[in-house]
Amino acid sequence: MNAPREIMDGSTLALLTARMEGIARKMANTLHRTGRSGILTIARDFSCVILTAKHELLATAESLPIHVLRGPDIMARTMAENHKVLRRGDAFLHNSPYHGCTHPADHSILIPVIDDEGVHRFTVLAKAHQADCGNALPTTYMGAAKDVYAEGALIFPAVKVQENYDHVMDIIRMCQMRIRVPDQWWGDYLATVGAARVGERELLALGSEIGWDRLETYTQQWFDYSERRMMDVIRAMPKGRVTRKSTHDPFPATPLDGVTITATVEVKPDEAMIEVDMTDNPDSMENGLNLSEACALSAPMLAIFNSIDHTVPKNEGSFRRIRVHLRDGCIAGRPRHPTSCSAATTNIADRVANPVQAALAELAEGLGQAETGALLPPSCGVVSGVHHGKPFVNEVYLGCTGGAGSPTQDGWLTILHAGNAGMCYQDSIEVDELRHPIFVHQRRLMPNTEGPGRFRGALGAYSEFAPVDCDMTVAYISDGNINPAQGTRGGMAGGCSAQYRKRPDGSLEPLPACAEVLIKADERMVSISAGGGGYGPPHEREIERVVHDVREGWISRERAAEIYGVVLNAELRLDHVATQHRREQLQKG
Repeated sequence: MNAPREIMDGSTLALLTARMEGIARKMANTLHRTGRSGILTIARDFSCVILTAKHELLATAESLPIHVLRGPDIMARTMAENHKVLRRGDAFLHNSPYHGCTHPADHSILIPVIDDEGVHRFTVLAKAHQADCGNALPTTYMGAAKDVYAEGALIFPAVKVQENYDHVMDIIRMCQMRIRVPDQWWGDYLATVGAARVGERELLALGSEIGWDRLETYTQQWFDYSERRMMDVIRAMPKGRVTRKSTHDPFPATPLDGVTITATVEVKPDEAMIEVDMTDNPDSMENGLNLSEACALSAPMLAIFNSIDHTVPKNEGSFRRIRVHLRDGCIAGRPRHPTSCSAATTNIADRVANPVQAALAELAEGLGQAETGALLPPSCGVVSGVHHGKPFVNEVYLGCTGGAGSPTQDGWLTILHAGNAGMCYQDSIEVDELRHPIFVHQRRLMPNTEGPGRFRGALGAYSEFAPVDCDMTVAYISDGNINPAQGTRGGMAGGCSAQYRKRPDGSLEPLPACAEVLIKADERMVSISAGGGGYGPPHEREIERVVHDVREGWISRERAAEIYGVVLNAELRLDHVATQHRREQLQKG
């Protein structure tokens, strides 16, 4: 007779959850401290997670939502399907967007955690965005790539890269021959493997301490608790169905008016379910904007979690209450090989997340968010070149803001983009200048670029940087030049993005939105990132907040009066009578 299953109390669930999150955090700390490229050690563009042996997402710590909400489950399943016998000491390299990875630049290491009896108990996954993944051009975002062959990166669908803790050197040599700065890649690879091995070590110790069967009981009860939390939140939401659109700027191989993404969000409180229909969207295109399945699933989900009680756990349990409908061969669905998904984590993914969170805002006051500013301006581009005979390549984060106004707060200044959720860091200028032959002349906020609202969007950022003693290629795919982040519930749009070459005489040459631009030693790259959309009518913004924004130089006196209805004199003191009159005018429309 089987013993009755233990019913764990809340304290036990909380303690074991903290242990699991602590392991994921140890993995992330290892990767952050031992990586070699700036995109990992400065910008922190990576994620570390734990999954059950049934491929269910369990613990994520401070991972990027677009990396992990969905995708790790598919990747782990691919590992198990491709390798029927998993042994302790195995490790697998995975970057295939057709088998659960986000895009080819996100090299991931999966390690099955095998107990002393040879039973697969958990899987740990460390995902690290690469400075260079071996694409045909020196960038990890090839927006104009016709297909995966034009990208040029090696694709690894859960390929064994370690056996009995020894490297499979044939795979290592293939990567080193393809990647421009192989020593940098090798350091990042070792850091990623090391992070996953730390997770394996800690889970083996935890299993010995707690017992594997008890840990399995914990995971299922933690999932059940998380599902109940999600059900409670959805049942408190208003019933409704909203369709909202967001348009990506024209790029190579897109329609002339850009790519309009349609999201239909339906909240079903009676069933405690949220459904998102992404099937009414264009077919896959001959460029690098197409979403992988992982990103097509994660983008609507992160928009939902951005819009509800932040204390709801993000794991397989709460995921049971979200249903995302996708279509095969769709730009926002499941891609077919050889469709390029080079930029799957950013551009179209944000154009999926934005209408979902804005649609939730339309359901009721207090829900959702406005749209987040678009990516990837040159300030988030990949810089490369040859300096004193040595090649260099890295993605920099020199200034990108874009946070959306929400029901209770202004836009997050350093969110970077919707899928990142602020988990990456903005680069230290001094550290970038030490590591790469670049000089940053300016990084500042752009006045009057916020999306006005009761709670405004973040301002756009201005960045100006140049190579030192060499020429430099900057590769970027800058959405938002034409279609800014829209506001919601009466909020207004944020400022547009832009990019220029600054010539030696100081004149500015406008540059294409999707390009690899050669900046000469006597020239500069100028990047303007998009502002975030506003939430609620601007004339309802607290007067004190508007006054503060004017005094900080974020908005002008004229903008404060015209849009927010707040009148200040030349000494930046509030004119109470004029403000009341102006706000009454705005209220009447």
